[in-house]
Amino acid sequence: MSEAATIIGISSPTDDLIIRNKFDGSVLGRLRQSTEKDIQSVISQAAAAATAAARMPRHERGNILDTAAELLRQRSSQAAELIVEEAGKTIRQARKEVSRAINTLKLSAAETRRNVGEVIPFDSFAGSENRHGWFTREPLGLIAAVTPFNDALNLVAHKLGPAIAGGNTVILKPSQLTPLTAIFLVDLLREAGLPEDFIIVVVGDRKITQAIIQSRLVRMVSFTGGFRTGEAIAANAGIKRLSMELGGNAPVIVFDDADIPSAVEACVSGAFWAAGQNCIGAQRILVERSKFNEFRDAFVALTQGLKTGDPRDEATDVGPMISESAAAEARRKVVAAVAEGGTLLTGGELEGSVLTPAVLTGVPRSCEAWAEELFAPIVLVEPFDTDEEAIRLANDSDYALQAGVFTASLSRAMETARAIDAGGVMINDSSDYRLDAMPFGGSKYGSMGREGVRFAYEEMTQPKVVAITS
Repeated sequence: MSEAATIIGISSPTDDLIIRNKFDGSVLGRLRQSTEKDIQSVISQAAAAATAAARMPRHERGNILDTAAELLRQRSSQAAELIVEEAGKTIRQARKEVSRAINTLKLSAAETRRNVGEVIPFDSFAGSENRHGWFTREPLGLIAAVTPFNDALNLVAHKLGPAIAGGNTVILKPSQLTPLTAIFLVDLLREAGLPEDFIIVVVGDRKITQAIIQSRLVRMVSFTGGFRTGEAIAANAGIKRLSMELGGNAPVIVFDDADIPSAVEACVSGAFWAAGQNCIGAQRILVERSKFNEFRDAFVALTQGLKTGDPRDEATDVGPMISESAAAEARRKVVAAVAEGGTLLTGGELEGSVLTPAVLTGVPRSCEAWAEELFAPIVLVEPFDTDEEAIRLANDSDYALQAGVFTASLSRAMETARAIDAGGVMINDSSDYRLDAMPFGGSKYGSMGREGVRFAYEEMTQPKVVAITS
């Protein structure tokens, strides 16, 4: 057990962090929060371990990651139950997240052994015929990883796996709302053989995060979270590598030749998975006018059939949001959209931290619900008349992680994919599909850099050239 894990449940002073069940409010644990005084010692410890991490042979790194993946598989039920309690995901969604995290660790292990560098063809340029050499991928050193609540296990794995594969050390600052799941994964990595000072978990507020990212000993900040926090990190981090995923406002375009029943099913899942707390979840669904009524009615009917409530229930489709305050804020946005001229077709009812899935239409383009990331079980369904209008509306956002397109025409699909300004376009699927091996990130203000194991590994390493003159 890690130091952080062993202090759960202690009789604690008032500045301890209390972690609660997101559905019933019961106390899951208590963690001592770090102080600004603690942080300098933590940073020095993790930075000092960077040399040992870099020298760890690749086969050892890979074996640790493979072993951790197997340990997670063996304890998948325990991990899923923890996600349900701490993050509020439904049990079915939590199981899927665990399976993805296992894959993320396995992909990281494979990257350790695969992505080691290349031979450089020096003789491709006249005058260098007598030179031979290569480049290797070397660790950056100490990485600060700041993770969100919405994928409390897999998004932590997406930072720790590639960092370990690359031979780095990490200070992990998980969300204050879901630290226990992050600690669970770190404990598995340590049980698998990772030295304790290679990953140090820090629990604390924004001042703690700021102290970490400002340190000159930190060589990279990997952050997933909100735009404003990312902007503050970029302003304060100094000269170091930054990798950020800052949210989205995903459009889905449904053309008149689409398979409407399939599109409806995919979009309902894409809009309300994880209670809508999904950066690539479908938020603005644009439907060609000739099919709009058919799509809208079927979408509302399927949404009304979703079961909300206790995430432990196998039948529940939509569980609680991360907090009662987050649910209340989401409800406020629904009310505001209606006040500005939108029509609420279904949902938007609040009970504790559960907001019933809300479907809006006729929302003005100036409305917050159209312009900003909602991160809630709220979706907008709007008609369009031409392909050009659909693309213009899809691109009407500063956050452009992913988009979805439904059409039977390959040429239409490809033309639309080229025209949409986003990090990924899913054809005949909702915007929320993600494979953990693919490059993941956005255009505009949606991100900086790319995640996805191979791509994060490359962000977390640097080439080193060796040239020999014969």
